[in-house]
Amino acid sequence: MIKYSLAMGIRVACLLCLPFVEGWWLLVMGLGALVLPWFAVVIANVGSNPPGALESPGGELLPAGSPAPRPRHRETGGRPE
Repeated sequence: MIKYSLAMGIRVACLLCLPFVEGWWLLVMGLGALVLPWFAVVIANVGSNPPGALESPGGELLPAGSPAPRPRHRETGGRPE
């Protein structure tokens, strides 16, 4: 989240500088404003999970190859009991 916020903060700075720069700086600021959101999303989606670990639907890390955790409630197929 910190990396994403930093990248988006730099993007906002690029957008705010656009009216005040000229020459090749205009191109640099414009490219920063256009490209940084894509990089921010890619960086934010790169997980920091250790290799061989899987994240279960509940959010806890499981070692690779372990069985999936069982739900805490009984499945009723959408019918009330």
